[in-house]
Amino acid sequence: MVRINLLPHRQIKRAERQREFNLMLIGTLMVAAVIVFMGYSFIDAQVEAQQSRNKRLDEANAKLDKEIESIKQLKGQISAVLERKKVVEDLQTNRSQAVILLDEIARQLPEGLFLKSIRQQGSMIMLEGLADTNARVATLVRNLSQSQWLESPNLIEIKTVSLGSAKQNNFTLSVLIKPPTPASDDGKSKGAKP
Repeated sequence: MVRINLLPHRQIKRAERQREFNLMLIGTLMVAAVIVFMGYSFIDAQVEAQQSRNKRLDEANAKLDKEIESIKQLKGQISAVLERKKVVEDLQTNRSQAVILLDEIARQLPEGLFLKSIRQQGSMIMLEGLADTNARVATLVRNLSQSQWLESPNLIEIKTVSLGSAKQNNFTLSVLIKPPTPASDDGKSKGAKP
């Protein structure tokens, strides 16, 4: 009987399988390394692209912040100019107010009534004067309440005093200044008065 030793054959097969396994392992590691490298390169490219976008956004934000600051300065300048404009308009409106008010008070005074003093505090005018009778003071209050420049007359005090042989009524009256009506209404109301 012939005896065949299969042991070297098995060792050769085993060595061959080990070599194939090692080659497959090396190939797999190389493919894995290539995949990892490509993934890392792709992610790195994405990160760089995002960083460049972020940088552009930061630059745009800085530019917008400067523009916002300049807009705030412009708004401050605009509000200052508007305040000055309002002051000028108020001065323009109130320039002839004293003359108009004195004229209006003179028009509303009934006969037999004399003013001793006129004082203005803000929009309130204090009138002090003498009247022949209480009825003249009541007429003044009524006239002032119908005035287009004055409103809310308030009789503060009225008392009788003797001046020589005649008796007079000393009165104190307050009245508020109201804004004038538009020019078209002003012309109509002046045309209606006799």
